[in-house]
Amino acid sequence: QVQLVESGGGLVQPGGSLRLSCAASGSFSSFNGMGWYRQAPGKQREWVASMADGGSTNYANSVKGRFTISRDNAKNAVYLQMNSLKPEDTAVYYCNANNFQGAYWGKGTLVTVSS
Repeated sequence: QVQLVESGGGLVQPGGSLRLSCAASGSFSSFNGMGWYRQAPGKQREWVASMADGGSTNYANSVKGRFTISRDNAKNAVYLQMNSLKPEDTAVYYCNANNFQGAYWGKGTLVTVSS
């Protein structure tokens, strides 16, 4: 069984930065894609960024140029560096990972951007 645990959320002022981490534990085959989604209050969950095992990255237009995704395959971990945060980035951020066995989700970490 795979467990994904996110950390690093919190309260930050507009323009500030946060770094989210997600670590996988359990018994699983190596992940193909790892990424981040978010869900703002009253809205549907949306994709934020993803990174393939080969290193290619993709970002939602809303975060392009401000967020950077990275991963450590040896640690089965994925990270999200978030800079120039805006109030509209406020959401619960979820880690996602997938392999041939299926797709897995963490329970989320709350990011609040407010002055």
